[in-house]
Amino acid sequence: MTTLKTKKNMPAPPLDDQLCYAIYSAGIAIQRIYKPLLDAMGLTYPQYLVLNVLWRDDKQTVGKIAQKLALEPSTLTPLLKRLEAAGFLHRTRNPDNERQVMIALTERGRQLQTRAGCLSDSLLEASGQSPAELAQLNGQLRQLRDAMYSHLDGWDTPE
Repeated sequence: MTTLKTKKNMPAPPLDDQLCYAIYSAGIAIQRIYKPLLDAMGLTYPQYLVLNVLWRDDKQTVGKIAQKLALEPSTLTPLLKRLEAAGFLHRTRNPDNERQVMIALTERGRQLQTRAGCLSDSLLEASGQSPAELAQLNGQLRQLRDAMYSHLDGWDTPE
């Protein structure tokens, strides 16, 4: 196992020895596995993530979705508009607070949840790992993410 160097003014280790690159490139590999399946559903990966948030808990504010995905609300808005144009969700003003935009799934958006189940199967197959091994890795990565977010000013840990 490669050890992490912590001394200042040391040259950066080779890319393959950097945890950040391993996580980054694994994320890209996952997106490439998902892409043909998402294309068939008419979704991009970021749109899929938004829908995942809503499948778990429908009818949320833009700000709450942005927080869960560690994004700025202004980054999320164009994506939400495209999902609305595609008929997957509705955007409405909160009657109790006109500054808030509420996001809710349409029936078409809810129906995608069943079709999206194939993404997990494709990841499982491509990884060559068991569900238990992937669950353990997921837990370790969430712990790492949460620890790092605790050191970032102005950012809450995504839920």
